[in-house]
Amino acid sequence: MKTTFNTIDINGVEIFYREAGDKNKPTLVLLHGYPTSSHMYRNLIRDLSDKYHLIAPDYPGYGRSEQPAMSSFEYTFDNFAKIVTELLAKLDIQKYSLYLMDYGAPIGFRIATASPEKIDTLIVQNGCAYEEGLEAFWDPIKAYWKDRNDKEAENTLRGFHDLNGLKWQYTHNVPDPSVISPDNWEIDLRHLERPENGAIQLALFYDYQNNVTLYPQWQQYFRDHQPEMLIVYGKDDYIFPGSGAEAFKKDVKNLEFHLFEAGHFTLESHGDEIAAIISDFLERKVK
Repeated sequence: MKTTFNTIDINGVEIFYREAGDKNKPTLVLLHGYPTSSHMYRNLIRDLSDKYHLIAPDYPGYGRSEQPAMSSFEYTFDNFAKIVTELLAKLDIQKYSLYLMDYGAPIGFRIATASPEKIDTLIVQNGCAYEEGLEAFWDPIKAYWKDRNDKEAENTLRGFHDLNGLKWQYTHNVPDPSVISPDNWEIDLRHLERPENGAIQLALFYDYQNNVTLYPQWQQYFRDHQPEMLIVYGKDDYIFPGSGAEAFKKDVKNLEFHLFEAGHFTLESHGDEIAAIISDFLERKVK
């Protein structure tokens, strides 16, 4: 089915989103990670749009969404969750599944815990809700949480989204890096090189600690509501390793679990397999 490319005003910010599929079919909301955009879902949207209605927004400062000045907009995960919630309300989407990847996980878990009755299923791909998933990659980020003036930590964090850092995120621990399109990091650079965007990324690194404090609340949501959950994880991801995926087993009973020999952006190397798994999962779980 044809994908449309749309812009809508949400709380005074122009938000770009991709949409495909029949609106009368079950909706899957695709929440992208750092440091990318809805572009990461281009192939999944194509593969699933014959059976499902798909929405994939860009957060403020990412992709083709507006980047309001930091002086007038709070770049926090709380605020991103409010933006996505209002987008879904404006589009009159009342029931949906969430695909949660990287930054999409803390945004989506906020949405799910606020309105559990609206959630059909949760699909988690290299996104965290347990401290077990915060391994060595997170050491400089934790140092930055302790001291925002730590220049060594700041310089390390800035390196994550320069050209070499971006390429590393897409290709690290991928058995065959030749299957990863360089268009990915070139497209990401479009928003990352905008004025003030580097400071926005640092602000979100700093704010990420507020996600960690919510982990117990999200885990209680899993225990209380037992959402239908699908894990499709790159087990060799250095950012959110397979240990973070395993941790969901502690609390989620309705869990289907798939690990791939892949890195952070698992869809880039295993998109066909993941699309087939998602299609089967939603067909069985969402009526």
